[in-house]
Amino acid sequence: MTEQSIPQPLPQQPPAAAPWLERKLFWKVTPAILLLTLILLVSIFLHLYNLEAIGDANQYYTAAVESMLDSWSNFFFVAAEPGGSVTVDKPPLGLWIEAGFAYLFGVSGVVVSLPNILAGILSIPLLYHLVKRYLGAAPALVAAAVFAVTPVMLATDRNNTMDSMLVFALLLAAWAFILAAERGALGYLLLGGLIVGLAFNIKMLQAFLPLPAFFAFYFLVSGEKVWRKLLNLGLTSVVILAVSLSWALAVDAVPEDQRPYIGSSTDNTVMELIVGHNGLNRLFGGGGSRAQTAAQNDDGLLALQGQPGQFPQGQTRPNAGQQFPNQGNFPPDDGRAPGAQNSPDQPANRSGGQFSEEIGQAGVLRLFESQLANEIGWLLPLGLVSLLVAVFAAKLKFPVVANAHKMVILWGGWLLTCVVFFSVAEFFHAYYMVMLAPALAASVGLGWFVLDHWRREKPWAAALGWLAAAGLTLAFQAHLLRVYGTSGVYLPLAVGLFVVGVGWVLFQAYRTAAGSSHRSPGFGVVLAAVLLIPLVWSFLTVASDSPNVNLPSAYAGEYGERGNGQRSQVTGAENSQDDRLVSYLLTHQTGKYLVAVQSANQGDSIVLATGEPVLFMGGFNGGDRVVDAADLAELVAQGDLTYIMTGGQERGGQSEINQWVQAFCTLVTDLNTNSRQASPGQNAVELYQCKP
Repeated sequence: MTEQSIPQPLPQQPPAAAPWLERKLFWKVTPAILLLTLILLVSIFLHLYNLEAIGDANQYYTAAVESMLDSWSNFFFVAAEPGGSVTVDKPPLGLWIEAGFAYLFGVSGVVVSLPNILAGILSIPLLYHLVKRYLGAAPALVAAAVFAVTPVMLATDRNNTMDSMLVFALLLAAWAFILAAERGALGYLLLGGLIVGLAFNIKMLQAFLPLPAFFAFYFLVSGEKVWRKLLNLGLTSVVILAVSLSWALAVDAVPEDQRPYIGSSTDNTVMELIVGHNGLNRLFGGGGSRAQTAAQNDDGLLALQGQPGQFPQGQTRPNAGQQFPNQGNFPPDDGRAPGAQNSPDQPANRSGGQFSEEIGQAGVLRLFESQLANEIGWLLPLGLVSLLVAVFAAKLKFPVVANAHKMVILWGGWLLTCVVFFSVAEFFHAYYMVMLAPALAASVGLGWFVLDHWRREKPWAAALGWLAAAGLTLAFQAHLLRVYGTSGVYLPLAVGLFVVGVGWVLFQAYRTAAGSSHRSPGFGVVLAAVLLIPLVWSFLTVASDSPNVNLPSAYAGEYGERGNGQRSQVTGAENSQDDRLVSYLLTHQTGKYLVAVQSANQGDSIVLATGEPVLFMGGFNGGDRVVDAADLAELVAQGDLTYIMTGGQERGGQSEINQWVQAFCTLVTDLNTNSRQASPGQNAVELYQCKP
């Protein structure tokens, strides 16, 4: 065997990019920078197109931002309504940032979504930088392009659910862990831990999903002694826990009668919320029905007329007044499993498996099935094949020196951890798939890097491997288009590009094997073929005039199985009825609370319409024991509460409250509120006036 026929190992140091990508055109601008700018411009267009469709975004969180601007107490505790009766079920950092934007620009769905839009756009150059560090400009551009056309990224960025800020923070953490491993610097390692702790305060335990990959990367790549690496990781763990739990411990240290009730907890503590609702319940499931409640109640105010809709804006925001006195610990009494509280992002229990309508059945193929594939699955086959190829790209060494293996540890570890978790977890939402997006994009870039090196040394293996992986991915995309009942010129165009690319790649492999050093764009044409459909799908996601503002999700085609849950549009007559009811409550308000409602599903629209305190008696959708009948009697006696809305699905202590209201309060008939027919399994929603 000649020396020339022996395949050369992959480079151990960051490779030089293709000369044409690094050639300076003017100043420090190169073709790579221009291509990255083009990707960013496409992403900015997709993020900003059709912004009016955002509406009020997720009304529960938007109402919380409205409430947080009323007092420092509401801001710190992240109160769900201006009266400070109950908190949202999320940590504060993401909502604090959204409240800061709302303070500067006013409360609206677009404004509270703006931090996520910016985080999504800025994540693209950040990911480019992280991938380029080890793989060069070309794979980094591939990763940036894949990330920019991932549909779930667009759906989540254009909402106020905070996941996009979480992803951006975790990319910053990855940067710090990379520097810590490269330089053996404890300071960067602790910085990474600090950022992970801050990310925890955006979305709690969801922030820890990439943490095993971060720790493994530092341990396997750093050249320090093993004992020192273990010690440093131990110190980093202390920093992570200290920062992660700082707000939770501070809140739990406040006496219960001096703060809001901790929404979706079983014992009125943030620590239980972390372990229960936002911890074990995510993996093993729990009761509750956000999607179902939203579908049944929609805008709770209009439920009085039996008509879904939205509410007029522009009311003057009053001061919130005194902090609501919390009533202590209340165990659930509605037959649900311990910790199975309700939240602004809890899906419905439906036949066919818990939460199966939105996220499918648990199993190894869940991410490839119709419920989730439209979010992240378009390029998932290519990403997984790329990781598999990269594992065998070089000899294993410890510490790891091969760039491909470093990226397998970091991005493959991140991706596979999320794939495994979301394949078995019982309680999450489709938009959580954004957690896979940066790791999937980097994995595709890694596959490009490995095969691009191989095509100079093993041209036929590289050509056939790339075509097989891309062909499998394109076939899966065609399958998904059939599943979602969607057709268009983009599929034939993608197939046509792929066919052209196949010929180009094979011709180049023949030329290279014959000794020619000529390069052709065949690999790029094949990549364009598999990126076309995700790009179109991303555009269809943002172009929808009725997006799912409560549970953001990618376009699901004509035959999408998942209910969209969006707020219905209303006619002029219905808006007139809205105005009448809001005006009635504002005109007759005599105490601190404009009205008490069963849940935030009924009350968040009232908060956004008026800015007034609205008592959420049962937290998000009625399952929390924020108050009981005795508490309501005291509030009425003190003159703090006059109107109470009852009915809907009885959860928690609602039955006791409804009985007390019917016995001691008077039904309001001026607005024909008792004419609504109850949905199956629910009581009619009615408005009562209660006098001391």
